[in-house]
Amino acid sequence: MRICSALLLLLLSPLIFAQACVIESVDQRVKVKICQQNRSIPEHLFKSGFCQPQLKGQKTSVTFVDQCPIGAFGICRNAQAGGIGYRQDIHYYGVDTDARYLKPACERQSKGVWMSY
Repeated sequence: MRICSALLLLLLSPLIFAQACVIESVDQRVKVKICQQNRSIPEHLFKSGFCQPQLKGQKTSVTFVDQCPIGAFGICRNAQAGGIGYRQDIHYYGVDTDARYLKPACERQSKGVWMSY
């Protein structure tokens, strides 16, 4: 019975982490919008740390949603978060030419897989 329960939990684990946050920031010239889709970060850490950016000199807003909205020009899938091995998908919205900087950062620093749309 324990094995069945453990297998069921593993199969349902993507549903447990069905949470995301949309982060928008604005400084004097640039508006940025990303969405972080949780894959394996404990819920309390995701809400209290990973989705609470501290960007000096910028006004930021965070909105929690079940899934990231459509319309991203690129997604860093399975990105390593926090250097601990937690994983998330990061959706990027806005200027698609930013992909030239975001793709290498995704692949090298976050050890993720870049997908363009």
